[in-house]
Amino acid sequence: MQGSEFTPQFLILGVIWYIVFLFSTTCHEGAHSLAAKLGGDTTAFHGGQVTLNPIPHIRRSPFGLVVVPIISYFLAHWMIGWASAPYDPAWQQRYPRRAAWMALAGPAANFTLVILSALAIRAGISFGYFRMPAFVSFTRITEASGPGIAGFAATFLSIIFLLNLLLGTFNLLPVPPLDGNNGITLFMSESTALKFVNWSRSQGFGMLGLVLAWYAYDKLFPYIFRFALAALYPGSHWG
Repeated sequence: MQGSEFTPQFLILGVIWYIVFLFSTTCHEGAHSLAAKLGGDTTAFHGGQVTLNPIPHIRRSPFGLVVVPIISYFLAHWMIGWASAPYDPAWQQRYPRRAAWMALAGPAANFTLVILSALAIRAGISFGYFRMPAFVSFTRITEASGPGIAGFAATFLSIIFLLNLLLGTFNLLPVPPLDGNNGITLFMSESTALKFVNWSRSQGFGMLGLVLAWYAYDKLFPYIFRFALAALYPGSHWG
């Protein structure tokens, strides 16, 4: 990255990206933790993760919530990272379906933010505060839509929409260690779900699973992105 690109606008946009990333990831992990508590596992609750306060989540995953997002923004101009919520494996063994709902609660929080931001963007366009973009791409969706507070709000909402669309859909991939790998056990009998969960845990996929998931998602996301933007900005051109 060239030094000339470190403009005030780039740095301000980075601050917005980080605020959105931290809030979105905190909602995701907080939803996991709340669903686990409601299902009878208080591990995350006692760890302080049933909260929208990002500090307990940062303490648990400082590298994934601070270092990686900032580096990824300077290298790729958008943010990625990770966090986690603790749970009791013995509880999952006893209640695999509750554990599956816990896993799906995180992406559900992201999709809720996608819907709310989309409604806010459409309302802003309807009332004339935002403008309908004539051309939309992965990078241009985060450009300010006009000066002042309206432009800031449009940029903020667009990043919420984009980042949570990515987080929600990526985490639904049925690949360990992603949430979708546990979520799909809802479609299995309880005994089959337990065998599948135990097999997934014993294989130690870890980083390999993430690499494979990201490779597949890189091919899939452009279609998801176009579909979502077609719904958000009907009539716009894509690039």
